[in-house]
Amino acid sequence: MGIVRTILLVAFVIICVLLVLLVLIQHEDGNGMGGVFGGQTAAFGAHSATVVTKTTAVLTVLFFLSAFGILLLNKGKSDSGDLNKAAAEMNSAAGEPSQSAAGSWLDE
Repeated sequence: MGIVRTILLVAFVIICVLLVLLVLIQHEDGNGMGGVFGGQTAAFGAHSATVVTKTTAVLTVLFFLSAFGILLLNKGKSDSGDLNKAAAEMNSAAGEPSQSAAGSWLDE
């Protein structure tokens, strides 16, 4: 599973960078960096969305799918739902006296 997480994370970063760049090159009302590319990006007719807009929509969908994929892969099941028990185990492993998690915060 580790390799799948790594591949998904790398793809997520690439999608994020491409999405930011595509949003930056889009122009609204002739202003912005979109004019650098000639201003005319419609490849499928005058009434259809531009190629840049369609690509942005596809990358947005990929962004959300990869974000949820990363979430599902990193979702772990804890063996112990009790935080006090986990804190006591960590303290005993470190050689400290056993206290509850709330007690250690209150003592400081």
